Amino acid sequence: MSEWFVYQGSGRPDPARIDRLPEPPPWRAFDAPVVPYEVPALDSATRRRLGTGTAPLPIQDPDTLELVNAALYLRRPLLVTGEPGVGKSTLAHSVAYELGLGRVLEWPIVSRSELRDGLYTYDAIGRLQDAQLRRAAEDRAPAAGPESEDIGRYIKLGPLGTALLAADRPRVLLIDELDKSDIDLPNDLLNVLEEGRFPIPELERIADRTPVVRVLTDDGRKVEVTEGQVRCRAFPFVVMTSNREREFPAPLLRRCIPLDLKAPRDERLAALVQAHFGQDAYEANHDIVDHFTEAEADGALRPTDQLLNAIFLAQHAARDAARREEISELLMQPLDRGPR
Repeated sequence: MSEWFVYQGSGRPDPARIDRLPEPPPWRAFDAPVVPYEVPALDSATRRRLGTGTAPLPIQDPDTLELVNAALYLRRPLLVTGEPGVGKSTLAHSVAYELGLGRVLEWPIVSRSELRDGLYTYDAIGRLQDAQLRRAAEDRAPAAGPESEDIGRYIKLGPLGTALLAADRPRVLLIDELDKSDIDLPNDLLNVLEEGRFPIPELERIADRTPVVRVLTDDGRKVEVTEGQVRCRAFPFVVMTSNREREFPAPLLRRCIPLDLKAPRDERLAALVQAHFGQDAYEANHDIVDHFTEAEADGALRPTDQLLNAIFLAQHAARDAARREEISELLMQPLDRGPR
Protein backbone atom coordinates (compact mmCIF):
# COMPACT_ATOMS: atom_id res chain seq x y z
CA MET A 1 0.00 0.00 0.00
CA SER A 2 1.50 3.33 -1.05
CA GLU A 3 2.20 5.57 1.93
CA TRP A 4 0.79 8.65 0.28
CA PHE A 5 -2.70 7.17 -0.10
CA VAL A 6 -5.34 8.87 2.02
CA TYR A 7 -8.08 6.62 0.69
CA GLN A 8 -6.85 3.03 0.85
CA GLY A 9 -9.87 1.16 -0.48
CA SER A 10 -9.74 -1.32 2.37
CA GLY A 11 -13.40 -1.15 3.35
CA ARG A 12 -12.41 -0.20 6.90
CA PRO A 13 -13.18 3.28 8.28
CA ASP A 14 -10.21 5.47 9.20
CA PRO A 15 -11.50 9.07 9.48
CA ALA A 16 -8.16 10.42 10.71
CA ARG A 17 -6.58 9.83 7.31
CA ILE A 18 -8.36 12.78 5.70
CA ASP A 19 -6.38 15.07 7.99
CA ARG A 20 -3.19 13.83 6.32
CA LEU A 21 -4.05 15.61 3.09
CA PRO A 22 -1.48 18.31 2.36
CA GLU A 23 -2.50 21.87 1.59
CA PRO A 24 -4.07 22.17 -1.86
CA PRO A 25 -2.03 23.41 -4.81
CA PRO A 26 -2.15 27.22 -5.07
CA TRP A 27 -4.48 27.13 -8.06
CA ARG A 28 -7.01 25.05 -6.09
CA ALA A 29 -6.86 26.85 -2.75
CA PHE A 30 -10.09 28.38 -1.44
CA ASP A 31 -10.22 30.67 1.58
CA ALA A 32 -13.85 31.24 2.57
CA PRO A 33 -14.39 31.58 6.35
CA VAL A 34 -15.59 28.31 7.87
CA VAL A 35 -19.37 28.05 8.21
CA PRO A 36 -20.38 26.19 11.40
CA TYR A 37 -22.30 23.17 10.21
CA GLU A 38 -22.86 19.69 11.57
CA VAL A 39 -22.53 17.21 8.73
CA PRO A 40 -25.06 14.35 8.93
CA ALA A 41 -23.77 10.83 9.41
CA LEU A 42 -23.86 8.23 6.67
CA ASP A 43 -27.38 7.17 5.76
CA SER A 44 -29.05 4.05 4.42
CA ALA A 45 -27.96 4.80 0.85
CA THR A 46 -24.36 4.04 1.82
CA ARG A 47 -25.28 0.93 3.78
CA ARG A 48 -27.23 -0.44 0.82
CA ARG A 49 -24.26 -0.06 -1.50
CA LEU A 50 -21.45 -1.14 0.80
CA GLY A 51 -23.17 -3.88 2.78
CA THR A 52 -23.00 -4.43 6.50
CA GLY A 53 -19.87 -6.53 6.84
CA THR A 54 -16.22 -5.50 6.96
CA ALA A 55 -14.43 -6.71 3.85
CA PRO A 56 -11.16 -8.51 4.74
CA LEU A 57 -9.94 -8.15 1.14
CA PRO A 58 -9.07 -5.04 -0.90
CA ILE A 59 -12.11 -3.62 -2.65
CA GLN A 60 -10.22 -1.41 -5.15
CA ASP A 61 -7.43 -2.13 -7.61
CA PRO A 62 -4.13 -0.15 -7.52
CA ASP A 63 -4.93 2.02 -10.55
CA THR A 64 -8.26 3.09 -9.06
CA LEU A 65 -6.59 3.93 -5.75
CA GLU A 66 -3.97 6.05 -7.54
CA LEU A 67 -6.59 8.12 -9.37
CA VAL A 68 -8.96 8.53 -6.41
CA ASN A 69 -6.12 9.83 -4.27
CA ALA A 70 -4.92 12.07 -7.10
CA ALA A 71 -8.40 13.67 -7.16
CA LEU A 72 -8.29 14.13 -3.37
CA TYR A 73 -4.82 15.72 -3.43
CA LEU A 74 -5.46 17.96 -6.44
CA ARG A 75 -8.99 18.95 -5.39
CA ARG A 76 -10.31 17.97 -8.78
CA PRO A 77 -13.53 16.12 -9.71
CA LEU A 78 -13.22 12.44 -10.54
CA LEU A 79 -14.92 11.51 -13.83
CA VAL A 80 -15.72 7.79 -13.55
CA THR A 81 -16.72 5.92 -16.70
CA GLY A 82 -17.68 2.27 -17.03
CA GLU A 83 -20.42 -0.16 -17.86
CA PRO A 84 -23.62 -0.16 -15.76
CA GLY A 85 -23.24 -2.07 -12.51
CA VAL A 86 -19.44 -1.90 -12.10
CA GLY A 87 -19.64 0.22 -8.94
CA LYS A 88 -19.20 3.80 -10.16
CA SER A 89 -21.61 5.40 -7.69
CA THR A 90 -20.54 2.96 -4.96
CA LEU A 91 -17.05 4.44 -5.17
CA ALA A 92 -18.30 7.77 -3.81
CA HIS A 93 -19.95 6.01 -0.86
CA SER A 94 -16.80 3.99 -0.21
CA VAL A 95 -14.69 7.16 0.08
CA ALA A 96 -17.23 8.82 2.39
CA TYR A 97 -17.40 5.70 4.60
CA GLU A 98 -13.66 5.10 4.85
CA LEU A 99 -12.70 8.74 5.45
CA GLY A 100 -15.62 9.62 7.74
CA LEU A 101 -16.95 12.42 5.51
CA GLY A 102 -20.62 11.97 6.36
CA ARG A 103 -23.69 11.58 4.20
CA VAL A 104 -23.04 11.47 0.45
CA LEU A 105 -24.75 14.30 -1.41
CA GLU A 106 -26.40 12.78 -4.49
CA TRP A 107 -27.47 14.57 -7.64
CA PRO A 108 -29.02 12.09 -10.13
CA ILE A 109 -28.96 13.60 -13.60
CA VAL A 110 -31.81 13.37 -16.11
CA SER A 111 -32.30 14.99 -19.50
CA ARG A 112 -34.11 17.96 -17.92
CA SER A 113 -31.47 18.68 -15.25
CA GLU A 114 -30.07 22.21 -15.15
CA LEU A 115 -27.18 23.68 -13.19
CA ARG A 116 -29.52 25.59 -10.90
CA ASP A 117 -31.18 22.31 -9.85
CA GLY A 118 -27.90 21.28 -8.28
CA LEU A 119 -27.13 24.69 -6.76
CA TYR A 120 -30.40 25.84 -5.15
CA THR A 121 -34.13 26.25 -5.57
CA TYR A 122 -36.27 29.28 -4.73
CA ASP A 123 -39.97 28.72 -4.12
CA ALA A 124 -41.29 32.12 -5.17
CA ILE A 125 -44.84 30.82 -5.62
CA GLY A 126 -44.89 29.31 -2.14
CA ARG A 127 -43.67 32.59 -0.68
CA LEU A 128 -46.38 34.54 -2.49
CA GLN A 129 -49.10 32.11 -1.37
CA ASP A 130 -47.95 32.35 2.25
CA ALA A 131 -48.00 36.14 2.06
CA GLN A 132 -51.56 36.07 0.73
CA LEU A 133 -52.64 33.73 3.52
CA ARG A 134 -51.15 36.08 6.12
CA ARG A 135 -52.98 39.03 4.61
CA ALA A 136 -56.25 37.11 4.67
CA ALA A 137 -55.69 36.12 8.29
CA GLU A 138 -54.89 39.66 9.32
CA ASP A 139 -57.56 41.16 7.04
CA ARG A 140 -55.12 43.91 6.23
CA ALA A 141 -51.87 44.49 4.42
CA PRO A 142 -48.90 43.41 6.54
CA ALA A 143 -46.73 46.06 8.01
CA ALA A 144 -43.76 46.96 5.88
CA GLY A 145 -40.71 45.02 6.95
CA PRO A 146 -37.37 43.88 5.63
CA GLU A 147 -37.65 42.22 2.27
CA SER A 148 -35.58 39.32 3.60
CA GLU A 149 -37.53 38.67 6.80
CA ASP A 150 -38.68 35.25 5.61
CA ILE A 151 -36.98 34.63 2.28
CA GLY A 152 -34.64 32.01 3.73
CA ARG A 153 -37.63 29.71 4.32
CA TYR A 154 -38.11 29.45 0.56
CA ILE A 155 -34.52 28.83 -0.52
CA LYS A 156 -32.99 25.37 -0.40
CA LEU A 157 -29.46 24.52 -1.45
CA GLY A 158 -29.17 21.58 -3.81
CA PRO A 159 -26.57 18.80 -3.56
CA LEU A 160 -23.90 20.78 -5.40
CA GLY A 161 -24.73 23.96 -3.48
CA THR A 162 -24.50 22.14 -0.15
CA ALA A 163 -21.19 20.52 -1.13
CA LEU A 164 -19.73 24.00 -1.74
CA LEU A 165 -20.46 25.30 1.76
CA ALA A 166 -17.32 26.47 3.56
CA ALA A 167 -16.67 23.35 5.64
CA ASP A 168 -13.25 22.54 7.09
CA ARG A 169 -13.49 18.96 5.74
CA PRO A 170 -14.60 18.07 2.21
CA ARG A 171 -18.05 16.68 1.54
CA VAL A 172 -18.58 13.86 -0.97
CA LEU A 173 -20.79 14.75 -3.93
CA LEU A 174 -22.07 12.18 -6.43
CA ILE A 175 -23.22 13.60 -9.78
CA ASP A 176 -24.71 10.43 -11.19
CA GLU A 177 -25.01 9.66 -14.92
CA LEU A 178 -23.85 13.01 -16.24
CA ASP A 179 -24.00 11.61 -19.77
CA LYS A 180 -27.80 11.66 -19.57
CA SER A 181 -27.87 15.46 -19.20
CA ASP A 182 -28.84 18.14 -21.65
CA ILE A 183 -25.96 19.11 -23.92
CA ASP A 184 -25.37 22.37 -22.01
CA LEU A 185 -25.01 21.07 -18.46
CA PRO A 186 -21.36 19.86 -18.64
CA ASN A 187 -20.30 23.30 -19.89
CA ASP A 188 -22.47 25.04 -17.29
CA LEU A 189 -20.62 23.15 -14.55
CA LEU A 190 -17.23 24.50 -15.58
CA ASN A 191 -17.21 27.82 -13.74
CA VAL A 192 -18.68 26.45 -10.51
CA LEU A 193 -16.18 23.58 -10.36
CA GLU A 194 -13.31 25.91 -11.15
CA GLU A 195 -14.19 28.77 -8.82
CA GLY A 196 -15.79 26.82 -5.96
CA ARG A 197 -18.49 29.44 -5.48
CA PHE A 198 -21.82 30.66 -6.83
CA PRO A 199 -24.26 33.54 -6.20
CA ILE A 200 -27.88 33.39 -5.10
CA PRO A 201 -29.34 36.47 -6.86
CA GLU A 202 -32.42 36.58 -4.62
CA LEU A 203 -30.12 37.08 -1.62
CA GLU A 204 -27.61 39.33 -3.38
CA ARG A 205 -30.37 41.87 -4.05
CA ILE A 206 -31.00 42.34 -0.33
CA ALA A 207 -27.41 41.90 0.90
CA ASP A 208 -27.04 45.62 1.69
CA ARG A 209 -29.94 45.42 4.15
CA THR A 210 -29.66 41.84 5.41
CA PRO A 211 -26.22 40.38 4.69
CA VAL A 212 -26.83 37.07 6.49
CA VAL A 213 -29.80 34.81 5.70
CA ARG A 214 -30.42 31.31 6.98
CA VAL A 215 -31.42 28.81 4.28
CA LEU A 216 -32.14 25.09 4.15
CA THR A 217 -29.53 22.65 2.84
CA ASP A 218 -29.84 19.38 0.96
CA ASP A 219 -29.21 17.72 4.34
CA GLY A 220 -32.42 19.31 5.68
CA ARG A 221 -30.56 21.62 8.07
CA LYS A 222 -30.24 25.39 8.34
CA VAL A 223 -27.06 27.25 7.44
CA GLU A 224 -26.10 30.92 7.10
CA VAL A 225 -25.36 32.42 3.67
CA THR A 226 -23.48 35.73 3.73
CA GLU A 227 -24.01 38.49 1.14
CA GLY A 228 -25.79 36.13 -1.22
CA GLN A 229 -22.70 34.05 -1.99
CA VAL A 230 -21.94 30.39 -1.28
CA ARG A 231 -18.18 29.86 -1.18
CA CYS A 232 -16.20 26.73 -0.41
CA ARG A 233 -13.14 26.23 1.75
CA ALA A 234 -12.37 22.50 1.50
CA PHE A 235 -13.21 21.61 -2.09
CA PRO A 236 -15.61 18.65 -2.10
CA PHE A 237 -14.67 15.22 -3.39
CA VAL A 238 -16.81 15.14 -6.54
CA VAL A 239 -17.55 11.88 -8.36
CA MET A 240 -19.20 12.32 -11.76
CA THR A 241 -20.29 9.06 -13.37
CA SER A 242 -20.88 8.20 -17.01
CA ASN A 243 -22.06 5.08 -18.83
CA ARG A 244 -20.19 6.20 -21.97
CA GLU A 245 -23.38 7.27 -23.72
CA ARG A 246 -21.81 10.53 -24.95
CA GLU A 247 -18.57 12.48 -25.17
CA PHE A 248 -17.85 15.42 -22.88
CA PRO A 249 -16.35 18.78 -23.91
CA ALA A 250 -12.59 19.15 -23.60
CA PRO A 251 -12.81 22.06 -21.09
CA LEU A 252 -14.66 19.78 -18.65
CA LEU A 253 -12.27 16.88 -19.20
CA ARG A 254 -9.34 19.22 -18.51
CA ARG A 255 -10.72 19.95 -15.06
CA CYS A 256 -11.28 16.29 -14.11
CA ILE A 257 -9.29 13.22 -13.17
CA PRO A 258 -10.47 10.44 -15.52
CA LEU A 259 -11.07 6.93 -14.21
CA ASP A 260 -12.29 4.03 -16.35
CA LEU A 261 -13.65 1.60 -13.77
CA LYS A 262 -13.52 -2.09 -14.56
CA ALA A 263 -15.94 -4.70 -13.26
CA PRO A 264 -14.83 -6.30 -9.96
CA ARG A 265 -13.06 -9.62 -10.34
CA ASP A 266 -11.08 -12.05 -8.17
CA GLU A 267 -10.31 -10.46 -4.79
CA ARG A 268 -12.54 -7.44 -5.47
CA LEU A 269 -15.46 -9.71 -6.38
CA ALA A 270 -14.86 -11.81 -3.27
CA ALA A 271 -14.80 -8.64 -1.13
CA LEU A 272 -18.11 -7.54 -2.64
CA VAL A 273 -19.80 -10.83 -1.85
CA GLN A 274 -18.36 -10.93 1.68
CA ALA A 275 -19.45 -7.36 2.39
CA HIS A 276 -23.08 -8.19 1.63
CA PHE A 277 -23.38 -11.79 2.80
CA GLY A 278 -20.65 -12.41 5.38
CA GLN A 279 -17.05 -13.58 5.45
CA ASP A 280 -17.79 -17.19 4.44
CA ALA A 281 -20.24 -16.30 1.69
CA TYR A 282 -17.72 -16.30 -1.16
CA GLU A 283 -16.68 -19.91 -0.63
CA ALA A 284 -20.23 -21.02 0.17
CA ASN A 285 -21.48 -19.57 -3.12
CA HIS A 286 -18.48 -20.35 -5.30
CA ASP A 287 -20.67 -22.23 -7.78
CA ILE A 288 -22.77 -19.13 -8.47
CA VAL A 289 -19.70 -16.90 -8.63
CA ASP A 290 -18.07 -19.27 -11.12
CA HIS A 291 -21.23 -19.31 -13.21
CA PHE A 292 -21.21 -15.49 -13.23
CA THR A 293 -17.56 -15.16 -14.30
CA GLU A 294 -17.83 -17.93 -16.90
CA ALA A 295 -21.00 -16.44 -18.37
CA GLU A 296 -19.36 -13.04 -18.69
CA ALA A 297 -16.52 -14.57 -20.69
CA ASP A 298 -18.76 -14.47 -23.77
CA GLY A 299 -18.34 -10.68 -23.85
CA ALA A 300 -21.94 -9.83 -22.98
CA LEU A 301 -22.73 -7.23 -20.34
CA ARG A 302 -23.67 -8.67 -16.94
CA PRO A 303 -23.65 -6.27 -13.95
CA THR A 304 -22.62 -7.49 -10.51
CA ASP A 305 -26.15 -6.81 -9.27
CA GLN A 306 -27.15 -10.03 -11.00
CA LEU A 307 -24.62 -12.01 -8.99
CA LEU A 308 -25.83 -10.55 -5.68
CA ASN A 309 -29.45 -11.20 -6.63
CA ALA A 310 -28.69 -14.81 -7.53
CA ILE A 311 -26.81 -15.48 -4.28
CA PHE A 312 -29.60 -13.97 -2.18
CA LEU A 313 -32.33 -15.91 -3.94
CA ALA A 314 -30.34 -19.16 -3.85
CA GLN A 315 -29.93 -18.85 -0.09
CA HIS A 316 -33.71 -18.77 0.35
CA ALA A 317 -35.09 -20.80 -2.54
CA ALA A 318 -32.51 -23.43 -3.53
CA ARG A 319 -32.30 -26.84 -1.87
CA ASP A 320 -29.89 -28.51 -4.28
CA ALA A 321 -27.20 -27.77 -6.85
CA ALA A 322 -29.59 -28.11 -9.77
CA ARG A 323 -31.90 -25.46 -8.35
CA ARG A 324 -28.96 -23.12 -7.70
CA GLU A 325 -27.87 -23.49 -11.30
CA GLU A 326 -31.43 -22.81 -12.49
CA ILE A 327 -31.56 -19.61 -10.42
CA SER A 328 -28.20 -18.53 -11.83
CA GLU A 329 -29.39 -19.06 -15.39
CA LEU A 330 -32.64 -17.24 -14.68
CA LEU A 331 -31.10 -14.11 -13.17
CA MET A 332 -27.79 -13.78 -15.02
CA GLN A 333 -29.12 -12.69 -18.41
CA PRO A 334 -26.98 -10.29 -20.48
CA LEU A 335 -28.13 -6.69 -20.72
CA ASP A 336 -27.11 -6.59 -24.36
CA ARG A 337 -27.43 -9.10 -27.15
CA GLY A 338 -23.90 -9.70 -28.30
CA PRO A 339 -20.17 -9.43 -27.62
CA ARG A 340 -18.89 -6.03 -26.63
